[in-house]
Amino acid sequence: MTTLKNRVLVGVMVLGTLMTGPLASACPFCSAVSQTLRQEMEVMDAVVVATALQSDLTRNADTGQIKMRIENVLKGGEHVEAGQEVTAVYFGDVAKGRRFMLSGVDPRDMQWSCLPLTPRSEKYLENITRLAEEEPSKRLLFYYDYLQDEDSMLSRDAYDEFAVAPYDVVQKIKSALDHDTLVDWIQDPEMSPDRKRLYLTLLGICGGEQDLPMLEGMLRSTQKSTRSGLDALIACYLTLAGEKGLPVVDELFLENQQASYADTYAAIMALRFHGSEGGVIARSALVQSLHHILDRPDLADLVIPDLARWKDWSQIDRIKQLFLDADADNNWVRVPAVNYLRACPKPEAAEAIKELEKVDPDSVRRANTFFAVPKPSADVKPVKQ
Repeated sequence: MTTLKNRVLVGVMVLGTLMTGPLASACPFCSAVSQTLRQEMEVMDAVVVATALQSDLTRNADTGQIKMRIENVLKGGEHVEAGQEVTAVYFGDVAKGRRFMLSGVDPRDMQWSCLPLTPRSEKYLENITRLAEEEPSKRLLFYYDYLQDEDSMLSRDAYDEFAVAPYDVVQKIKSALDHDTLVDWIQDPEMSPDRKRLYLTLLGICGGEQDLPMLEGMLRSTQKSTRSGLDALIACYLTLAGEKGLPVVDELFLENQQASYADTYAAIMALRFHGSEGGVIARSALVQSLHHILDRPDLADLVIPDLARWKDWSQIDRIKQLFLDADADNNWVRVPAVNYLRACPKPEAAEAIKELEKVDPDSVRRANTFFAVPKPSADVKPVKQ
């Protein structure tokens, strides 16, 4: 059984999707760990490379203040200049001559934040500055080389750049992706789920039918580490298999009522991706798979908003019945059911709402009061692979 906390969290996510439509997507299955260095530099008044003029022995240990000399101005030349001495606060270990990236705000009384640099990370920072105005896909080519860098700061920043990049931008670097390396990373049992999601997304861009046996084997595996990042794994499989891959996903996660909530939700997320920006499978095929979830009353509310957004009006009677059959254990299905009927332009939908209002006027009132009419999303035309 799903928990009430799960239902509330999912309800909030589904409501946001219903009211606003698909968001401007970044990497569809990735979450940035933090603001990237490039993003941080964009909002700062000045960014410089500076050298510590003091060590732990000579600086103010109580306040953390340390004198530094600006060596290279990366941004904000109108506020600071090379050779200028500034005071920053840093509580880590400092040796005289150590290099830092200083990010400053408020030019009238510049306040600096510090990031220690190595010669390698300093060069990385300079390249970020040089590429700042380049076309986004060209920047990704630079970050791609650092995804598994031994310097954790650089690999994390590179990952975050991919995480915030729109999917259509990532697709543009297809020719630069190393297929075999991505497969090795994906098959690494020590690979973190977030990284694995990114690498599966990239494999979906550069892979082919030869990868399907491996991917299906991962889908069917009972090893948790093999199936980590399941939403991206399913999406990658469908990207490369196309519509003919849907029966496997149906069998394992959508028709299978023994599938866990987490696994089923991962499959739904993968289908949402393909219905919004995947560009491989027609929505008419995707909704047929989502219909299986309507046979699971405790999960049906997860897909009813998708059917409304994708203008699948074939399920009026079925969704009406879900409303009527709902009990205390799954009455959360009633509001999304009403919203589906509100969005449907067919006269039988309006008639159904009148009938349902007699059964549970409070649910119908909540739907009308707190929820906007679901807005259908623009169609996505599948393209040939």
